[in-house]
Amino acid sequence: MTAQNSDKPDLAASSEQAVNETNVADFGPHTGTKAADIVERPADMERGVAGKLSTWTLLVVIMELCERFAYYGASLMFNIYLQTMLGRSKSSAVVLIRVNQFMSYATTILGAIIADQFLGKYKTIVVFAVVYMIGLVVLTISSTDFAINGGFGLAGFCTAVFGFIGFGTGGIKSNVSSFMAEQIPVGYKQTGTPGVYEDSKLTTERGFRYFYWSINVGAFAGMLACPQVAKNKSYALAFMIPTIMFFLGILAFIGGTKRYTKKQPQGTVLIKVWKCMRYARAHKHEGQLHWLDSSRDARDQEWNNEFVIGLQRSLRACKVFLFYPLYWSVYGNMTDLLINQGLTMQRPKWLSVDQLNVINSLVLIVAIPVFDNYVFPLLWRMGFKMGPIVRITTGFAIAMGGFIYVTILQKIIYTQGPYYDFTGPNVPANATNDISVWLQIVPYAVVAISEIFTSVTGLEFAFSQAPAELKSVLTAVFLFTNCGGSLIGMVLGIWSSDPQVLYVFAAQTIILGVLAVVFYFCFRHYDAMVAEQEQFN
Repeated sequence: MTAQNSDKPDLAASSEQAVNETNVADFGPHTGTKAADIVERPADMERGVAGKLSTWTLLVVIMELCERFAYYGASLMFNIYLQTMLGRSKSSAVVLIRVNQFMSYATTILGAIIADQFLGKYKTIVVFAVVYMIGLVVLTISSTDFAINGGFGLAGFCTAVFGFIGFGTGGIKSNVSSFMAEQIPVGYKQTGTPGVYEDSKLTTERGFRYFYWSINVGAFAGMLACPQVAKNKSYALAFMIPTIMFFLGILAFIGGTKRYTKKQPQGTVLIKVWKCMRYARAHKHEGQLHWLDSSRDARDQEWNNEFVIGLQRSLRACKVFLFYPLYWSVYGNMTDLLINQGLTMQRPKWLSVDQLNVINSLVLIVAIPVFDNYVFPLLWRMGFKMGPIVRITTGFAIAMGGFIYVTILQKIIYTQGPYYDFTGPNVPANATNDISVWLQIVPYAVVAISEIFTSVTGLEFAFSQAPAELKSVLTAVFLFTNCGGSLIGMVLGIWSSDPQVLYVFAAQTIILGVLAVVFYFCFRHYDAMVAEQEQFN
């Protein structure tokens, strides 16, 4: 009850005019974002449809595709590379991989601050892309036989991954999705059908889904090609491929420089947020629906009511994001614990077990257009409008189901011979039990479906709830939740060896299920508030 009362006011206590002014403030000409033919909702509008994505929007998507090819193509090989080429144990490899994931998301906040306060999103993306590129070059050089035999292998890996690639990918992540969305004109545009208009909100939703689709096309291609090159040629050549691919992505992105909509940096927005919050605390009075209400109508301050409303929505979104770390911890198992599980199962000689991750990307490549064009429109026409909280809860539940399967599968592996739980005497390093690795297809596919509901919705929710000045920051906060997942993974990595890993899978699954229920009952009222916000929009 307390949570509901404290979070509801930003829409309920403001007039329709104030919310409409918020939209103009967020998306009007002074932000650098284009406007569509009609800004306000047309009186004769019966139905909205998603519009087409512009060429310049697609260039940003292509950049993300190439970056994800580089990231997943390279990082997927880390587990086996660390164990076979650099002599790390299973648990040590898991910890190093989770540290890499932590660095990749910890720097998202830094990227958002630099973009919003100093350089703007476009220049920030370019600067961090150069840093990223240096890391890929160092990684490639450090994986050569000469570097490994000279004792530079592990040092070069850590320098490249933690010093350059982690910073580069974090700085890009916090800005590229919101930069893509800013290329979509805001408002309504007439179609050839009376009463039907292109709605920028639906176009933005489509943009985020296809942005996520491009992530998985890049990941799919990288994960399919790079491990095979490493298996049949060398790791140096395998790491060189992502380097070249990312360079091509940078060229494509720069190609749209003159045509992009570029929002200028707004200055010290975080200081502005702190001042607004401090003012609200100092002027708090009885009868407020939200503690920030006392900062409204403040005289001689650098914020206005629209900024306060947007800040209230942003804080509400941050509460939602607090539940994401465990989901990311479970999701991160695909790059370490599931690979280790696959290494204990029978598989064809041509298959590098880390390549099963392509199932995840392949399912997303197929499923995202299906959900975008058929499933979600069908649910909409049937009157079942899935708000963000329902979608996120659904994603948590689907992921939980996938890891119930993983836990059972791990138990079955330990019941099979000849090595059972791999604790007996004389167990070789590459020991496998008599069970097929193809049984792992199910969890990779199930987690992919969960991402459509959980990850895509989180990105969209971060963008839609933040005022213009905070869009990169709130997107970065959402991405930063991956750090919590990585920290959980680092701790659990201590018990990642056989047979303790069974209990790791079971514990993660149970806790995720409990959190899904708690999450829904804590935030289910947000869907009605978001629907009200969209109605005003």
